[in-house]
Amino acid sequence: MGTPDYAEAILERLLQQADMNVVAVYTQPDKPVGRKKLMTPPLVKTLALTHKIDVYQPNRLRDKETITELLKIKCDYIVVAAYGQILPKEILQHAPCINLHASILPAYRGASPIQQTLLNDDKKTGVTAMMMEEGLDTGDIIKIQEIDVPKTMIVGELFDALTKVACDLSIDVLENFMTYTPQKQDEPRASYCKKITKEDGLVSFDDAQELYAKYRAYTPWPGVYLASGLKLKSIELIEKCTQNSAGEILVMEKGYIVVGCTKGTLKINRVQPQSKKEMDIDSYINGKRLALADKLS
Repeated sequence: MGTPDYAEAILERLLQQADMNVVAVYTQPDKPVGRKKLMTPPLVKTLALTHKIDVYQPNRLRDKETITELLKIKCDYIVVAAYGQILPKEILQHAPCINLHASILPAYRGASPIQQTLLNDDKKTGVTAMMMEEGLDTGDIIKIQEIDVPKTMIVGELFDALTKVACDLSIDVLENFMTYTPQKQDEPRASYCKKITKEDGLVSFDDAQELYAKYRAYTPWPGVYLASGLKLKSIELIEKCTQNSAGEILVMEKGYIVVGCTKGTLKINRVQPQSKKEMDIDSYINGKRLALADKLS
């Protein structure tokens, strides 16, 4: 059970195992994508059909007909990765349901654990294999695989690293399931993260470290942008302590500028004005006729 590329990679890994047989795939319904609203299947569906695996796309997994249909499918395990629906009790009892969640649980239960890791500037993260129950990411932990998070890593890079971990972990847990003793989560340490919206990308030159954390977490979507609509497409954190006038251009060099924040400074390399193409900062500065001490807004 899964929907996006994270789930697709895990499914691909399962299909490569000679001693494993994927008997069915559940994924979200096709959705309209792009300006033309073309109906587009989830990546997991496309991969499954390529391997001639039965695909199910119920709107609601809790519907009686859907549950009845699923219970007819004989299986040893149900592997769940970013599926997007809560599994009802009847399905949880059908076979051990193993979820691969991209955080070190009980931290960051919910929809956006990878982004939350970067927003909080964590030094470590990982993937948790857990037994699913009716709560949101609250099940007993089978195994956690941790990795380090470099200071400059952005969300796409971390996503790729965690996807590889999840693929390896899924095989480990399935092959050695009977040797593991799932452990209860430490409930007082639990935290949650919400679904990301476009509005989350709005930033200001208040705190350089906070802005850079949002850049790491929200690039390429929803991106980080100023109230004017100017998107900051390529930036670097210089330091996080000095006090400056927010948005003031402190340094102008070929290929970049340094902008002051109320706390800290940032290097800006590329931007994208509203309704225009991405451009290098030199082109933007020249077009706006900005100079030292002017405000970027």
